[in-house]
Amino acid sequence: MPKNKGKGGKNRKRGKNEADDEKRELVFKEDGQEYAQVLRMLGNGRCEAICIDGTKRLCHIRGKMHKKVWIAAGDIVLVGLRDYQDDKADVILKYMPDEARLLKAYGELPESTRLNEGIAGGVDDEDEGAGDDYIDFEDEDIDKI
Repeated sequence: MPKNKGKGGKNRKRGKNEADDEKRELVFKEDGQEYAQVLRMLGNGRCEAICIDGTKRLCHIRGKMHKKVWIAAGDIVLVGLRDYQDDKADVILKYMPDEARLLKAYGELPESTRLNEGIAGGVDDEDEGAGDDYIDFEDEDIDKI
């Protein structure tokens, strides 16, 4: 049997999550960066996101965030745009839900952005009454059946 020379195994690495509790400063976009909402995860450290400028881009999650910061569909992220590929971008930062609400309050995100849903498209406001499947039958209708 080989002798263990490391400082621990998989569970020691899994226990590290010091960035959860502390409050961090809100990061705004700079030139060459854009806000985006994740549409779906593709695997292999990639995701499909729709940027605030309306462009759908294939985003690569940088190695510093890979397996440390979990990104799901519907999350607001900051992406770095590429000069040489307009349809691809790199995820720089994931915003926590309270930070995303602050960005919307400051006017950085448009009002049409949905923060709480898993998918960016979601259900539109005019479709609210369409899901009413309850039908009211009278006693006479039941007797005819």
